[in-house]
Amino acid sequence: MDHALALARKGTGLASPNPMVGCVIVREGQIVGEGFHQYEWRDHAEIVALKSAGDKTRGATLYVTLEPCNHTGRTGPCTEAIIAAGVQRVVAAMDDPNPANSGRGFERLRAASIDVFTGVCEEEARRLNETFACWIRTKKPFVTLKSAMTLDGQLALPQSGKKKGKDSGKRDNWITSEESRAQVHRMRHASDALLTGIGTILTDDPLLTDRSGLPRRKRLLRTVLDSKLGLSPRSRIVKTSDDDLLVFTTLPVNSPKARKLQDAGVEVIHARTKNGRMDLSSVLADLGRREILSVLLEAGPLLNGAALAAGIVHKLFLFYAPKIAGANRVPFALAPNLSLPRLTIVRTQQFGPDFATEAYFEDVDKK
Repeated sequence: MDHALALARKGTGLASPNPMVGCVIVREGQIVGEGFHQYEWRDHAEIVALKSAGDKTRGATLYVTLEPCNHTGRTGPCTEAIIAAGVQRVVAAMDDPNPANSGRGFERLRAASIDVFTGVCEEEARRLNETFACWIRTKKPFVTLKSAMTLDGQLALPQSGKKKGKDSGKRDNWITSEESRAQVHRMRHASDALLTGIGTILTDDPLLTDRSGLPRRKRLLRTVLDSKLGLSPRSRIVKTSDDDLLVFTTLPVNSPKARKLQDAGVEVIHARTKNGRMDLSSVLADLGRREILSVLLEAGPLLNGAALAAGIVHKLFLFYAPKIAGANRVPFALAPNLSLPRLTIVRTQQFGPDFATEAYFEDVDKK
């Protein structure tokens, strides 16, 4: 199952909007077939593994990270292919979070007298597909709020907030290390969309692209919340747009400002408002309709605070550098009377001289 999970991770950036799945077929103590899912390949991991095993599947054990599907979608049911191949035993990490299939795949296999065992490496498998689980159940993406800050909780060092172009390579502008920044690009690679506010664009003029160098099926969708459309067509994010830039605004989409951005290749969407502010939940619903499973929120204090107050954040990933800003100029989040649920599953990792804390607000994949 560890090997199957490693195979599943190869689908990062390639499987969405489907889950990442890995499969290993073992016969007489030897791996005879294996595979993982890529959306463009169409075949699910089980089918890839069965094809690679050929006639060695009869009497074999199939290890898979997710319950085999028992319905017809883009492909036929994996359960029927497993039965036809003469597999004797199926070991699965977790049930399918898709309500249309959950439990039915296992039932079909057992009805065909195949031994089924579940729950092997279940927690790791659930974390692997937490974004798919959230989207398939709520039709909204899983949101990870990522920030990099000093030990005293500031998002910028003195004067750095006044400088343009943090993405331009000026190392003295960065808070965190190269190792941390490489991890951020891996996080972008694993995400379908990046969400930020106009304040971040005006302050830093960033690119906000995935520069991990890893393969992905579709471009990272760069999404900007810009109520009054202060985004300049001359900004780097607009100049580099290629059907991958989406701007939400409270202004009409036929306003002069909107038309200028549209002429520059930007998609402009009129967002709903709630209590006089942009409704973040409706923004996520729009992204969910676009089959965006995962959103990486990289923003400043105002949007961080608004997202936390609105309860749309599922996970925090906070980088801390061994530096002190010494002034409360750019705090992590601004939100009056903020009341948050208890954080769970807290983990800490090291990235060069920095450390990062990963924590969940709620276990959406178990709801």
